[in-house]
Amino acid sequence: MSNLDNTLNRRPSRSAAMTTFSLEVFDNEVVPSSLASISPILRVANEIENERPRVAYLCRFYAFEKAHRLDQSSSGRGVRQFKTLLLQRLERDNPTSLASRVKKTDAREIQSYYQQYYEHYVRTLDQADQADRAQLSKAYQTAGVLFEVLCAVNKTEKVEEVAPEIIAAARDVQEKTEIYTPYNILPLDAAGASVPIMQFEEIKAAVSALWNTRGLNWPASFEQHRQKTGDLDMLDWLRAMFGFQRDNVRNQREHLILLLANSHIRLHPKPEPFNMLDDRAVDSVMKDLFKNYKTWCKFLGRKHSLRLPQGQQEIQQRKLLYMGLYLLIWGEAANVRFMPECLCYIFHNMAYELHGLLAGNVSIVTGENIKPSYGGDDEAFLRKVITPLYQVIEKEAKKSRHGKAPHSAWCNYDDLNEYFWSSDCFSLGWPMRDDGEFFKSTSDLAQGRKGAPRKSGKTGKSNFVETRSFWHTFRSFDRLWTFFILGLQVMFIIAWEGISVMDIFQKDVLYNLSSIFITASILRLLQSILDLILNFPGYHRWKFTDVLRNILKVFVSLFWVIILPLFYVNSFKGAPEGQKQLLSFFKQIKGIPPLYMLAVALYLLPNVLAAVLFLFPMLRRWIENSDWHIVRLFLWWSQPRIYVGRGMHESQFALMKYTIFWLLLLTCKFLFSFFVQIKPLVKPTKDIMSIRHVNFGWHEFFPNAPNNYSAVVALWTPVLLVYFMDTQIWYAIFSTLYGGVAGAFDHLGEIRTLGMLRSRFLSLPGAFNTCLVPSDKKQKGRFSFSKQFAEISASKRNEAAKFAQLWNEIICSFREEDLISDRKEPHSQSLQEMDLLLVPYSLGHSLKIIQWPPFLLANKITVALDMATQFRGRDSDLWKRICADEYMKCSVIECYESFKHVLQDLVTGETEKSIISIIIKEVESNISKNTLLTNFRMGFLPSLCKKFVELVEILKDGDPTKRGTVVVLLQDMLEVVTDMMVNEISELAELNQISKDTGRQVFAGTGAKPAILFPPVVTAQWEEQIRRLYLLLTVRESAIEVPTNGEVRRRVAFFTNSLFMDMPLAPRVRKMLSFSVLTPYYSEETVYSKNDIEVENEDGVSIIYYLQKIFPDEWNNFLERLDCKKDSEIWEKEENILQLRHWASLRGQTLCRTVRGMMYYRRAIKLQAFLDMASEKEILDGYKAIAVPSEEEKKSHRSLYASLEAMADMKFTYVATCQNYGNQKRSGDRRATDILNLMVNNPSLRVAYIDEVEEREGGEVQKVHYSVLIKAVDNLDEEIYRIKLPGPAKLGEGKPENQNHAIIFTRGEALQAIDMNQDNYLEEALKMRNLLEEFNEDHGVRPATILGVREHIFTGSVSSLAWFMSNQETSFVTIGQRVLARPLKVRFHYGHPDVFDRIFHFTRGGISKASCGINLSEDIFAGFNSTLRRGNVTHHEYIQVGKGRDVGLNQISLFEAKVACGNGEQTISRDIYRLGHRFDFFRMLSFYFTTVGFYVSSMLVAITVYAFLYGKFYLSLSGFEAAIVKIARKKGDDPLKAAMASQSLVQIGLLMTLPMVMEIGLERGFRNALSDIIIMQLQLAPVFFTFSLGTKLHYYGRTLLHGGAKYRATGRGFVVRHERFAENYRMYSRSHFVKGIELAILLICYKLYGVATPDSTSYALLSLSMWFLVCSWLFSPFLFNPSGFEWQKIVEDWDDWTKWISSRGGIGVPSNKSWESWWDEQQEHLQHTGIWGRIWEVILALRFFVYQYGIVYHLHVARGDKSITVYALSWLVVVAVIVILKTVSMGRKTFSADFQLMFRLLKLFLFIGTVVILVLMFTLLSLTVGDIFASFLAFMPTGWAFIQIAQACRPLVKGIGMWGSIKALSRGYEYVTGVVIFAPVAILAWFPFVSEFQTRLLYNQAFSRGLQIQRILAGGKKNK
Repeated sequence: MSNLDNTLNRRPSRSAAMTTFSLEVFDNEVVPSSLASISPILRVANEIENERPRVAYLCRFYAFEKAHRLDQSSSGRGVRQFKTLLLQRLERDNPTSLASRVKKTDAREIQSYYQQYYEHYVRTLDQADQADRAQLSKAYQTAGVLFEVLCAVNKTEKVEEVAPEIIAAARDVQEKTEIYTPYNILPLDAAGASVPIMQFEEIKAAVSALWNTRGLNWPASFEQHRQKTGDLDMLDWLRAMFGFQRDNVRNQREHLILLLANSHIRLHPKPEPFNMLDDRAVDSVMKDLFKNYKTWCKFLGRKHSLRLPQGQQEIQQRKLLYMGLYLLIWGEAANVRFMPECLCYIFHNMAYELHGLLAGNVSIVTGENIKPSYGGDDEAFLRKVITPLYQVIEKEAKKSRHGKAPHSAWCNYDDLNEYFWSSDCFSLGWPMRDDGEFFKSTSDLAQGRKGAPRKSGKTGKSNFVETRSFWHTFRSFDRLWTFFILGLQVMFIIAWEGISVMDIFQKDVLYNLSSIFITASILRLLQSILDLILNFPGYHRWKFTDVLRNILKVFVSLFWVIILPLFYVNSFKGAPEGQKQLLSFFKQIKGIPPLYMLAVALYLLPNVLAAVLFLFPMLRRWIENSDWHIVRLFLWWSQPRIYVGRGMHESQFALMKYTIFWLLLLTCKFLFSFFVQIKPLVKPTKDIMSIRHVNFGWHEFFPNAPNNYSAVVALWTPVLLVYFMDTQIWYAIFSTLYGGVAGAFDHLGEIRTLGMLRSRFLSLPGAFNTCLVPSDKKQKGRFSFSKQFAEISASKRNEAAKFAQLWNEIICSFREEDLISDRKEPHSQSLQEMDLLLVPYSLGHSLKIIQWPPFLLANKITVALDMATQFRGRDSDLWKRICADEYMKCSVIECYESFKHVLQDLVTGETEKSIISIIIKEVESNISKNTLLTNFRMGFLPSLCKKFVELVEILKDGDPTKRGTVVVLLQDMLEVVTDMMVNEISELAELNQISKDTGRQVFAGTGAKPAILFPPVVTAQWEEQIRRLYLLLTVRESAIEVPTNGEVRRRVAFFTNSLFMDMPLAPRVRKMLSFSVLTPYYSEETVYSKNDIEVENEDGVSIIYYLQKIFPDEWNNFLERLDCKKDSEIWEKEENILQLRHWASLRGQTLCRTVRGMMYYRRAIKLQAFLDMASEKEILDGYKAIAVPSEEEKKSHRSLYASLEAMADMKFTYVATCQNYGNQKRSGDRRATDILNLMVNNPSLRVAYIDEVEEREGGEVQKVHYSVLIKAVDNLDEEIYRIKLPGPAKLGEGKPENQNHAIIFTRGEALQAIDMNQDNYLEEALKMRNLLEEFNEDHGVRPATILGVREHIFTGSVSSLAWFMSNQETSFVTIGQRVLARPLKVRFHYGHPDVFDRIFHFTRGGISKASCGINLSEDIFAGFNSTLRRGNVTHHEYIQVGKGRDVGLNQISLFEAKVACGNGEQTISRDIYRLGHRFDFFRMLSFYFTTVGFYVSSMLVAITVYAFLYGKFYLSLSGFEAAIVKIARKKGDDPLKAAMASQSLVQIGLLMTLPMVMEIGLERGFRNALSDIIIMQLQLAPVFFTFSLGTKLHYYGRTLLHGGAKYRATGRGFVVRHERFAENYRMYSRSHFVKGIELAILLICYKLYGVATPDSTSYALLSLSMWFLVCSWLFSPFLFNPSGFEWQKIVEDWDDWTKWISSRGGIGVPSNKSWESWWDEQQEHLQHTGIWGRIWEVILALRFFVYQYGIVYHLHVARGDKSITVYALSWLVVVAVIVILKTVSMGRKTFSADFQLMFRLLKLFLFIGTVVILVLMFTLLSLTVGDIFASFLAFMPTGWAFIQIAQACRPLVKGIGMWGSIKALSRGYEYVTGVVIFAPVAILAWFPFVSEFQTRLLYNQAFSRGLQIQRILAGGKKNK
C-alpha cells in the first residue's frame, strides 16, 4: 500500500523551481469544448494508470460513453477526431489491462480499488495532523470520479447491490468534496479555518461581519441544506434575491473581505475589539466605492438609494449589503463595465429594491411584499439585465465594421454611457423597457430585417461626434490658435508700420492694433460653425437646449463679426457718408472713437470674467460643481453641462508654476518670431510689392495683378508655418532646462559610478533603515540639498542585521540572474564577486564595528601594513592616518579581532593559551599607552601577515593532512612576534623555558589533550568568518572593479541613489496598501523552445549564439551555475536544456521574464514581512533560515514561513490575462504548456482566460463564453472561478477588452498595469510599499489616482538603432514625464508601470478605453478619463521598472506608425476636445504641445519644406525670381537678396536629442552625455530621427483624413537579420520614398531654373538640409539594414524584388507575394474614407500638374512662346504616350497568341514612328537632349497625378473600364521608383569597405563592449 501512497504524493515543492517543466502535460487534456465535463475523468485515468491499468481503462471507457451521450452526432468542433483517438486508445489498452486485472470482474476490480483508495489514502490524509489542503481536495475529487465510474460499471454488469461501506464512503466523499472547493486566496469553507491567512484577526473580523444574516428572509427553495447549517452569508442572500451567478458571488465575497480586512488593519487608533469589523473600515471602503455613484445622483438631481436603517447593528449590515450588491453587479457586467454610469443606473434601481425588500415595503398593485423586478432565478441578472445592454453594444460594434465605418455611423462605449448622463435615462424605467430609447437602434435593425430595410431612427450619438477632419485641431484648441493668430497680427502691424517699442501706447498705434478684436470675432464665428457642423451627424439625439445654444452661438458670433468691423470703419476719417449718417446719433467725443471701444469692451466682458476665474481656481471649481440654477444658466452658455470635466482646476500654487513657465516660454518665442522671422521680411516684401514689370516665364493668367501677391504668398507661407510650429521647439528647450534643474533638486544622479557608491556607502545602512524599514517616527517633509542619514553605530546590531538581510538578498538575486559570478574553485584567479559583495549575516564575535562588504575593503590591510612599517612618529598620528579612511579603520580592527578569534578557536593547549594571552595583553596595553611603535619593531609585520595568510588558507580548505604545517606556521608566527618585541617579557621567557625543559614543542602537543584543535569544528558561522578574513587579507586592487557587470552597476547605482531621494516612509507590511499586477497576454512568446533558440536565420545566427556574444559574462556565470565546463555539456542533460531555454527567455521580451520580474514583489513582501514579524534571534539567524523551509515548516500552519506566505497572499495578487489559453490548450499549443509551467513554478500566479464552450440548448449547439480564473495544483491547472459572459468579450480593441475581463479577479486598493515586454528587479520591488504610500500623501487639491513610474529601457545594447530608441524613450519616461507632472500638471498614462487607484478606476470605467479605432492608444485614454473625472496623475522617479522596446528599423517604424495613428484618432476624440476646452489657457497649452500638438508640429515641419520648395518652384519658373533678383542687384538691396536665398527649415531631428543630453548628463554625468551625443551624430542619429519624422507625419495625416488606424503587431524578437529590399519597399514606399522623390524633383527643378542661387555654393547652402531630408527618407532603410551593402545580398534582393513586382495578384494571394495584392492593400484606406477624404486626395494630387505647366515653357522646343497653345500641345505628348501604351496592351491581348508576327510588326511600326518623330523634332524644332530630361521631370508627375486621382475615384474609373490601364501605369511607376532607389545602394555595395563601415555604424555599441558582431553577421556557422 505504501506504493499507492508514494504515487499520489508526488507534489512539487516550491523550492524545486525550475525543474518541474514537462512538455507532456496536455496530451490528455486536449478535450473539445463541448465535452469539457469528461476532462476530470481522463485526469484520474492518467493518474492511476501505473497503479491499476484496468481501472484507468474503465475510466477512459466511461469517459468515451459520456462523450457519446453528450454529442451523439459528433457535430461539435473536434469531437469526431477526439472520439476516434479515444476509441483507438481503448482498443489498444483493452488486452493489456485485462491481463493485469487483479479481480475476476471489472465491477469487483473497481470496487476493491475504490475501497483501497478511500481507506488507505483519503482517510489517512484526512486524519493526518497537518493535512495538506490541496492534496485532500484533489483526493476527494478523484474519489468522486471513481465512484461515478463504479456506478456506471455496475450498471453495465448488472450488479444489483453495492457494499454498504462503499455507499458510506461515497456519502462522506460527496460531503467533503463540497467543502473542499478550489479557492483563490481565502479558503472560506469549513475546512479552511486552519489555513494561516484565515488566522489573521482582520480577516476573521471581515468574515464574521459578512456572515451576519440576522433579519434577512430567505426564499424557501434556496440551498436548504446550507440554510439549515447556517452556512450562508449576505452575498448568498443577494444571489438568492437578484439571481447572480454562483462563482461571481464567490469571487466578490473574497474581494470584499480582502478590501475590508486591509482597511480594518490600517485604522488608527487601533479598533477595539480587534476581531470585530470596525465601522470606520466599512465607511472608508464605502466612501471610495460609492463616490462616483453619489456624484452621479447629485448631477442628475436624484436622491441616492443608499438608505440606512435606524438600529446600529443593522447599519453595518445594510452598508455591507450595498457594497456587496455593487461589486456583484460590477463582477458580472462584462463589457458594460466600460460604462460606469450605466452601472450606476443599474445599482440605483437595484439598491432601491434592496431597501424595499429589507423595509418590508408592500406593492401598491398586488398588496404583497415587493420582490426584485428580475427575480432571483439562476443567472437572472446576466440574462435579463446585462445581456440586453450587451446586445446594444454588440450591434453597435458590428456597425463599425472593425473600425472601417466612419465613427459617426455607430455608437461607441462612450456614446452609450453618455446616455446615462441625462435624466432622460430614467425614462428607461425598472425593469427596463424593451422599447426604451436606449434599445431603439437595435430593435429598429431587427424589424428592418423582417420588413422593408429602413434606416434606424436613432443613431444614438449623444454629446459628441467623432468626425474625420483636420479642423479638429482648431476646434479642440481654438484658444491656442486664436492667441497665435492675434499675436501674429500684432507683430505684423508693428513691423509693417515700423513702430518702436516706445510708441506702442500712442493713440493711432493702439487703434491699428485694436483691429485684432475683429480677427478674434471672426475666429470665434469659425469655432461656433465648426461646433455645429462637426457634430451634425448626431443631430437625431440633440436636445433642444443644445441646438438652441449652438445656433445662438453662431448668431452672436455673426453679430460681432458684423458690428465690430462696421464700428471700426466708421471711426476712420474717411468712412462712407451713408454709414456715418446711419450711426450719427452717437455723438463723437474728441479724438476717441467711442462706439468701437464700447463694442470692444462689451465683447471682452466674458474674457475678463474668465481671467478672474483663472486667477481664483477655487472659485471656478465651486462654480462648476454647483447645482444653483443661476450658475447653471451661466455655465450653459460657456460650455455644455456634461458629467465629466467639471472642477478639474489645480491649486493656486500649481497654477502659478505652470503660468510662469509658459509666460517665459512665450516671451522668448514672440521675441524670436518678431526679430528673426517677421521683421527682416517686411522690407523685402514691400520691395517685391513695388515691382511693376515682370517678364513672366510662362503663360500668366493675371499679368497685371497689383502688388504681386502670389510672390508675397510664396515668400511668407513657409515663414508663417514655422511661426506656428516653433513653439514646439521652444517647449523642447524649456522643458529640458526645467526638467534638468528639477531632476538635480530631486537628487537624481548623485550616485552614478562605483566611486560615488563607495564614498556614500557609509550612510547607506542608515538610508536603508530610514526608507525601507518601518519605524514609528514620522518623516518631516522638507527639502534639503543633500540628504544625510545617520551612519549606523555598531551597537545597533539589529538594524545592521536588517540592512545585511536586504542587501544580501539583492546580491543573491543578481547571482540568480547570472549577473555576477560565484566561483568556488580554490585557486581561481577570477574574483568571487558574490563573496565580495555580501555583508555578513550573523555578527559572530561581538565586533564593535560594522562589517562592510569586502569589495569596499579591498587592499586596505596591505596599505595599512605598508603605512605602519614605514611610519616614523607617534602612535596617535599613525592611528589618525588610518582612521582618516573609515574602511581602513574597520578592516584593521576586524582583522585584529578575527585574528584573536581564530587563535582562540584553534589553540587548546594550556601553555599555548597562556603565551597567546600574554602577547595580546602586552600589545593592547601598549596600544592604550600609545607606545606600540616604540616597543615593537614594525618591520616584521609583513612577514607575520604572510604567515597568517598561509594559516587562514589552510583553515579555509580544512585538509586534515596539513596539521603539521599548521603547527610549524604557529611556531613561526610566535618567533616573529618575539622578534618584534623590543623589551623581553619575563612571563613569556619563563613559559618558553618550561617548554624547553620538558622537551615539548610549543603547539605540537598531541597527547590526551592536543595543543591545537585541527581540523577545527566547522559551522556555517566559522566558514563565513574564515572566508571573509581570507578575502580581507588577500583581495587586491582588482576588487575595486567589482561588480564588473554593467547592468549590476547601473542597478546598484540607481537603487542606492534612490534611497537618498524623497519618498514616503515605509509602513509595516500588514499596514501597507494591498495591490495587484495585471498583465495582458495574447499569443506572444512565453518561453523559447529548444528549437527557437537553436534554429539559425538566413545569416546562420541562432538566438543562443547571438546571446552568448551579446552577454558573454552572463553566459559564463550561467555555465558556472550549471557546473558545466564547456558549452557542449549543456545539451547533454534535459534539465540543463530547460535551464538554457529559461536563460535565453529571460533575455528576450517574453512572458516568462515579466512573470519572474513581477514575482519579485511577492519575494520582497515576504522579506520585509520577515523583518517586521521576526524576533531578534530570528533576524540574527538570517532570512535564509526561513526562506528555505523544511517540509514540517511548510506543513505547519503556525510557522513563521506560513505566516509570511499568508501575508504575501493578502497583500499581492498577480493575474496574467492570457485570453487565448483555453483555445491554445485544446489545440495542444506549446504556449499553453509554458503558461501552465509558469503557474507550477509560481504557485501564487493566477491566469485568467476567456473560454469558448459549445453547449447544447434544445438540440442547438451554442457558443457560450466564460471568464475563467485558474491556478496550478499538483502540476495541473485547477479552475477557481468560471463566470458566464453575455457573449464574446472582444467587441472593441483587443488589449483593453482583455484587461477588462480579468480585472474582476484582481484584488487590493492599487493595480499596476504591466505589459508583456516588461521586467522588474528585486531591489525596486522593495520600494513598492513606499510608492503605494503616495496615495495617502498630499499631492495638491486632489489625491493621486495614478502614480507614474519611470522605466528603464533594457533593449538599448543591441544595435545603434536600439540605442537611439532606448535613449529617446528613456528621456521621455524620465525628463519628459517629470515636466509633465510638475509643473505642467498634464501627465496622463503612457507607460505600463503606472499604478492605478484601483477602486477609483473600476468605478469609473476601468483602466483603459476599448472603443474600436478611436481608442487605438488605449492607455492614454485612461489618463484622460482619470483627469476628466477629477483624478490626479503624479510621477515618481525613485522606483523603476524594466521595459523592452523594438530594436530593428521596421519594428520601430511599425511602433511609431501605431502611435501616430493613435494620435490621429485622439485628435478627433471627445476626450481631447473636452480637456482642450475645460483646462485653463496655460494648462491647455501644455496639454496640446505634449499630446497631439507634437504630431501637428511634425506635420508642419514637412509642410514647411513642401511650401518652401513649391514656393521656390513657382518663383523661379514664373519668372518672378529673376525680376526680384534683377531689382535687388540694381538697388544693392541685401535684405531682399537674403530673403530670396534664405533657408527656412529647422532640423527638428536634432531637437529630439536635447532632452536626451540633459537626462544622460543628469544621471551619468555631462562628460558622458557629450561623448554619447558625438557618437550618436557619427552613427547618424539625425538620419534616423529625420526618417522617423516621416513615419509620424505620414500615418498621423492619413489617419486624420481617412482613418484606417489599426493595431500593428511589431514583433519583439532579437533583430539581427537582413530585411529584403522588397520588404523595405513595401513598408516605406508610400510613407517615405514617394515623398522623398517628389522633394528631390523639386530640388532638381530649382537647381535648373532658379536664379537666386547662381553658383553651386549658394545652392548647396540653400538646399543642404532639404537634400539631407530627401536622402534620409530614401536611404535610411538600407543604411540601417544589417548587411545592407553586401553584394551577395544585393543580388538576392534584386531577384526577389523583380519576382514580387511582376507577380499577378488574385484572391488570397498575400501582399508579400504579389505587387498587385500589395497595391490593392495600399488603397484600403481610400475604400473606407468619406467623400471629403476623396475630395482632399484629389485636391492634393492636383499639385503634380504644376510641373508640366511650369517646365514646358522653358524647353527649347517652345522657342520662348508664352501662349497657352504651348501647354495645350504638351498634352498631345501625354495623349500620344497613353495611345501607344494602350495600343501595345490591346495588341498583346489580341495578337500575341495567334498572330505573333502581326504583334511584332505593330511594335516595329510604333518604334519607327517614335524615332522618326524625335528626329524631326531634333532637326526642325531645335529639341535638345536637355529637353528630353526636362520633359521627364515635367511629365512623370503628371502620370503620378493621374494614378492618385484614379485611386481616389476608383469606382468611377472602374466604371469607364480604365482601371487595368491605371494598374499597368502604376506598376511602371513602382518599377522606376524601385530602380531609382536601388541603383545607389547597389553601386555602393560594389565597394567592400562600405559594408564594413555600415556594420561598425550599426553595431558600435556592441563593438565598444568587445563583441564580434562581424562574426554574428558573417554567420555563426564557421565558429561552431
